Amino acid sequence: MSLTSLGLVRGIIGYFAGMVVGVVVVLVARLLLGMEAWAPEAVWVGGIISATIGFMIAVGSFNDWYLWMRGVKTPMRHGPPEGKPAWTRYFGVDYNHKVIGIQYGVTGLLLLVIGGSFALMFRTELAESGLQFLNAGLFNSLVSMHGWVALAAILLGIGGMANYLVPLMIGAEDMAFPRLNSFAYWINVPAIISLVISVFFGWDSGWTAYPPLSLRGSVGYQFMLWAIFFVGLSSILGSVNLIVTMLMMRPKGMTLFRMPIFCWAVLATSLIQLTATQLIGQSFMMLSFERALGMPFFNPIMNSAGENIGGQPLLFQNLFWFYSHPAVYIFVLPGLGIISEILPVFSRKPLFGYRWVALSSLAIALVGFLVWGHHMFTSGYQPYLRVVFMVSTLLVAVPTGVKFFSWLGTLWGGRLSFQTPMLFTLGAISVFLIGGLSGPILATATTDLFLHDTYFVVGHFHATIFGGFVFPFFAAIYYWYPKITGRMYNETLGKIHFWLMTPGFWLMSLAQMTTGVMGMRRRIADYDPALGVDGVQLLITVAGFVIAFSILLMIYNLFTSAEVGVLAGNNPWRSRSPEWQIPSPVPEHSYAQPIAVVGEPYDYGLPGSRYIVTAGAGDD
Repeated sequence: MSLTSLGLVRGIIGYFAGMVVGVVVVLVARLLLGMEAWAPEAVWVGGIISATIGFMIAVGSFNDWYLWMRGVKTPMRHGPPEGKPAWTRYFGVDYNHKVIGIQYGVTGLLLLVIGGSFALMFRTELAESGLQFLNAGLFNSLVSMHGWVALAAILLGIGGMANYLVPLMIGAEDMAFPRLNSFAYWINVPAIISLVISVFFGWDSGWTAYPPLSLRGSVGYQFMLWAIFFVGLSSILGSVNLIVTMLMMRPKGMTLFRMPIFCWAVLATSLIQLTATQLIGQSFMMLSFERALGMPFFNPIMNSAGENIGGQPLLFQNLFWFYSHPAVYIFVLPGLGIISEILPVFSRKPLFGYRWVALSSLAIALVGFLVWGHHMFTSGYQPYLRVVFMVSTLLVAVPTGVKFFSWLGTLWGGRLSFQTPMLFTLGAISVFLIGGLSGPILATATTDLFLHDTYFVVGHFHATIFGGFVFPFFAAIYYWYPKITGRMYNETLGKIHFWLMTPGFWLMSLAQMTTGVMGMRRRIADYDPALGVDGVQLLITVAGFVIAFSILLMIYNLFTSAEVGVLAGNNPWRSRSPEWQIPSPVPEHSYAQPIAVVGEPYDYGLPGSRYIVTAGAGDD
């Protein structure tokens, strides 16, 4: 079997071929228009867009649509490619939602490792004062790359959980639009390639890319801006697919208030993605066009009378944060849904306040659109706006508190068991609580004015993201691993992973907040020894390496257990959810016959209660 038989390899070849074509087309067009041929910004933008199209054509993402336009029937294909090993389907276009979910998840995990590696590099530099091995420019480039690579990893991780689980949880055979689902995954791959290429050109504005700083510097910004644009396009297309799937493909008897709570979380997330992601795409496209074509969107230009005839830097901040704060809830809502999904299983109790928990996800999504201005307390906008955004931000605590009280109510009096998924779920609650309790301090204008752009913000943000996504993501991997592979992971290694990572993260996050209160600024390569944070910075770095080692241990566990793990059986956790009532691993066609919902999803411990009716349903 040749390498070029793999869609991924063909796509990479198509990417660089498309890059060449795009560059040549722009050069020729500029010459024909009587312009100077070589204008790096414009030429590279043409190359990046053409490279992305070239990848998608070469990987085969357009094939079925092209045949359909020619009037050729294109039946949905199932199973491994003919004449090729089964594993090759994960390296090419496939329309099965389970395959796409694994593609998303593995890619997200890979990016998480890469983004974490960037963090370990600059954290090693910060372990003591003075410049050790990084200069200021390279330090800022690593910080910037860490931000977007890690955030892209989260978006792909969410895509993995949603694509694999949502159709199974509602008894659907697949997503509503399988071909669009595949396209939404594969558009991420050329985006990732562009993001990696940006490292070699260098860009150092931080992940926010605020102008006018981001309007200067190398062409690496263009690679980053278009990479995030295409990742955003993936989010929009994926959200459309998920919303239609959940609203139109539920089985008989599954009303919205009988739908698994994870699906509610994904529904709320998808609504945010569909309505807010355009703003980040628009702001980054405008930034790209200002750099390449000189359009004055954000860079202020003063005339002789002292009037601004150019752009407005604050316009970018408003566009950016109108997406990027709701994006925090895109990152955490699926994770909070995972917590609510797993707790009843290992507590053997009904989920406390199911309807309130379901509606709280929609409430968080709604209020999340009203709080973006708290990122701009120090930007110079009108002081009265600080009060408005302070109040709206504090209101987010209400629906979030509903979830916390539900979790406590579910745990109270339950018959708890502490396998690895449950440990990571409890760890997620503890870490998210750190992020939640530190949030009002930054939501309050008087304290934020002091702490803005300090390491207190770094500690708060990482606690929110790790508690809201990373810990639940790992809990989900361990929980559904037997369903995906048909084998159990190594429980001992899973618990070692937890007991290394959780205290390590507590130490890292609280220490980051401590240095912030002491005056440590973020995104700087060096600090004054007189600040007195050398010892704390060393602790943060050591904690970061402990966390990294624990994640590598998990990856080793997952890969080895797939071959030698104990056979799991169909339902090792005794779950009521539909996906656990079918064989493990899940067959190519998930459900041999349609299911019908006849009860409530989380009535654990209630004698005689049933959730679904289907052949081979497990007991409570």
